[in-house]
Amino acid sequence: MHIFPAIDLCGGQVVRLYKGDYNQKTVYSDDPAAFARAFYEAGAEYLHLVDLDGAKAGKAVNLDLIASVIRQSRLQVEVGGGIRDEETIRQYIDIGVLRVILGTAALKDRPFLTAMVEKYGDKIAVGVDIRDGMVATHGWTETSTVPCMEFCHWLESIGVSTIICTDISKDGAMSGTNLGLYHDMVGKLKMNITASGGVSSLADVRALAADNLYGAILGKALYTGDVDLRDALTAARL
Repeated sequence: MHIFPAIDLCGGQVVRLYKGDYNQKTVYSDDPAAFARAFYEAGAEYLHLVDLDGAKAGKAVNLDLIASVIRQSRLQVEVGGGIRDEETIRQYIDIGVLRVILGTAALKDRPFLTAMVEKYGDKIAVGVDIRDGMVATHGWTETSTVPCMEFCHWLESIGVSTIICTDISKDGAMSGTNLGLYHDMVGKLKMNITASGGVSSLADVRALAADNLYGAILGKALYTGDVDLRDALTAARL
């Protein structure tokens, strides 16, 4: 299983939100590139990066900053947040992003997502953010009436290869991840599934790895020191 340390960008800073609430924000660094380099030096290969400003604005707000992070960190970076048109997808691919993550656009404009998957293949991932079993959109500020699994089966049917699934109720809460949800998804879907939200211990990492998930995103637990990145990378390989 791959470990994706996470960086959320807001106002040029590395931040974490509590359960997706922009009003409950903790700032961890004013230098995102240095933060990413520390992950690389600890042995990470990948980075999960979210443009929170972009998620709210519906466009790539921090493109230049993200390009700098990619250049300086040497990590393979997946990016989400406000990616809702092909021009933004091309911009990110051009600066060397491993894959772009569509969220709101994937749900709200299904013909667009289908066309982008056909054109860019595994460069396109979909963020499936869940609140009370339903898919949330617009930087978690809105909740749709579309059930999670129904949406995931449709994504699989059009050829999406990777999904990043976040249980919003767990995100940033340090209460453990939703192991039951991911176990269910692995059993029912044939896509690469990355777990996000509440991965807060090595026990969580080991349990997800044992369920053969593609990846796990680690955010706040790394920042608080509850999980050491080197230990998590080792646990993910067991």
